[in-house]
Amino acid sequence: MKVGEVICGDEPITLNAGRATKQIRVTNKGDRPVQVGSHFHFFEVNRALSFDRAEAFGYRLDIPSGNSVRFEPGEEKLVNLVELGGAKRVFGLNDLTRGEAVPRNLATSMEKARRRGFLDYREGPATGFPEGWDNDIEEAR
Repeated sequence: MKVGEVICGDEPITLNAGRATKQIRVTNKGDRPVQVGSHFHFFEVNRALSFDRAEAFGYRLDIPSGNSVRFEPGEEKLVNLVELGGAKRVFGLNDLTRGEAVPRNLATSMEKARRRGFLDYREGPATGFPEGWDNDIEEAR
């Protein structure tokens, strides 16, 4: 063995094995291209991207590390998302989550997104909740 040498196994590597995945439709309603990196909490991406933000809460793009997806103005595409790993703590970015991306924090994050003009799939402020999630938005205030 040499210093810095990498020894790879013979078996193929499966990315994100065992994690929940989903597919959502995204439309860029803005006038500029938007590029989203592999590990960005998809819920918090650019406010001009219209999609079901509640469905994307706690998920990121299901692409290899270091890659990204580009959305041209007016472009609509389906993207695959994968559940965040670890403690699902999200800080910074657009500061919509500021904590764990788990169901009990969705209402607060959706309210922040709505107030700040982030679009969702209804073409308006983010308001949607996936079935089975607590949808009492008043709790967030």
